[in-house]
Amino acid sequence: MHIVFIVPGSLATISGGYAYDRRMIALLRDSGHRVDVVELGGRHPVPDDVAIAAANTAWAALPDAAVPVIDGLALPAFASLAAGLASRHAVGLLHHPTSLETGLSESDANALRAIEQDLMPRLARAVVTSDLTGKTLTEEFGVAADRIAVVVPGTDDAPRSPGSGGPGCAILSLGSFTPRKGHDVLLRSLAKLFDLDWRLTIAGAERDSVHAHALEALAEEHGVSQRVTFLGALSGDALEQLWQRTDLFALATHYEGYGMAIAEALKRGIPVAVTAGGAAGALVTPEAGVVCAPGDEVTLSKSLRRLIFDVPLRQAATEAAFAVGQTLPDWPTQALAFAAAVG
Repeated sequence: MHIVFIVPGSLATISGGYAYDRRMIALLRDSGHRVDVVELGGRHPVPDDVAIAAANTAWAALPDAAVPVIDGLALPAFASLAAGLASRHAVGLLHHPTSLETGLSESDANALRAIEQDLMPRLARAVVTSDLTGKTLTEEFGVAADRIAVVVPGTDDAPRSPGSGGPGCAILSLGSFTPRKGHDVLLRSLAKLFDLDWRLTIAGAERDSVHAHALEALAEEHGVSQRVTFLGALSGDALEQLWQRTDLFALATHYEGYGMAIAEALKRGIPVAVTAGGAAGALVTPEAGVVCAPGDEVTLSKSLRRLIFDVPLRQAATEAAFAVGQTLPDWPTQALAFAAAVG
């Protein structure tokens, strides 16, 4: 099968859910499929003229026999090519509708929603990363259920985390510095726990420099800047070393199409404290951690207090988290499912 994967920006630098794209491309190639990658310049998901021009150029250059797979973040740039999506049997890889992003202006969110409601039903297939996203596409974006394939991300084998060894509780949060990830909610929740011994590391790509600086200012304002470390996007050994020193994973996200970082934590036997934004809480059992409502910093703070203060409770949660993590599918299995979905 010949696939042309169309992605927003550089495949080497997009992060978060877009690690899914990189893994699928590599595994599809390893299994004998021809996969070409087209990287669109310009701004996404609210496309500027550069993005729209790049989408038109990419579409005009598609080989006749190739299956176009368009990452959902790039899909709005194809608004003027709606008719062509249907005729070329285009596939959308939709982590979540871009119109549901936190931090968009009302006009941008409405414009994106109108574009996605027009384009998504025209796709031959929509590959989504969670059942919740599939349900959302059917109920809110008019995509027929029989055109949706759910292919959740895989999870790599990983060594079990021994934790920091104390003193205190080492908390890790992974996610790009954007409003959707809710790092501000997490900071305010932890700032209430001034009487407990904790430290937080937040690592992620700086997609929104204004928001990133605002988070640093927020930590300073609440008097916890000495307890919080902000890092950029990490990978490989540097990220694994951080995982191995983590006692608790926390993410106050407003919306996730799946929650890859949560799965990674569970795989390593790290208990989690998350908010139920989108599909973020779907993997978490009551024994493996806590799930709070998005934006509810009071309840999240109380839940964090229990997991930080009650060491035996946290130790029991590590066992439950590890058990859940061992049930998660691997990447080769999911690549086979992806190929079947688009073929």
